[in-house]
Amino acid sequence: MPAALDPPSDESLLARYRNGDGASFEALYARHRQGLYRFLVSLSNKAELAEEVFQDTWLSLIRSTTQPQGRASFRTWLFQIARNRLIDHWRKHGVHNPLHDSYDEQLHVQPDDTSGPEQQLSLSRDQARLDAALQALPEDQREVFLLRLHGDLELPQIAALTGAPLETVKSRLRYAQQKLQRLLAEEVPA
Repeated sequence: MPAALDPPSDESLLARYRNGDGASFEALYARHRQGLYRFLVSLSNKAELAEEVFQDTWLSLIRSTTQPQGRASFRTWLFQIARNRLIDHWRKHGVHNPLHDSYDEQLHVQPDDTSGPEQQLSLSRDQARLDAALQALPEDQREVFLLRLHGDLELPQIAALTGAPLETVKSRLRYAQQKLQRLLAEEVPA
């Protein structure tokens, strides 16, 4: 019985796309769109900005003739492009102050018809607490946490992407996790 074929690597899909195979781009997009979008929304804290940078990232990838450099994976490279585009946007539009903005994920979620209003309210409150806790993190800790969570990147990849030493990335992630745990464990006022 023949062994099941492993799915093609991201790098292989990118090479195929650049040789004219449009389905390969669709596979890359499907593989990475959710994590990349969630990362951008969480980091920018603005759905409109995240959408703009998300589209800009994919356009940059389409127009690019380069490949991931050195040991960087496609995923790391894609998130680096997105991060750079977001930083470019912030620089172009002045002071970056994402902590004063808010994003209501509930506006973008399809309601679950099987849950009652009490459960929906509880989920909404939980999401609001999580969003507030994420926004309470220092920006460098939040970025590392979100790259790990939504980008599913390994710590050395995050270090390469952010330009921070590996030990610094480890510390930022540990501090972020500790602070989130502390913030989310606090009693919720009724």
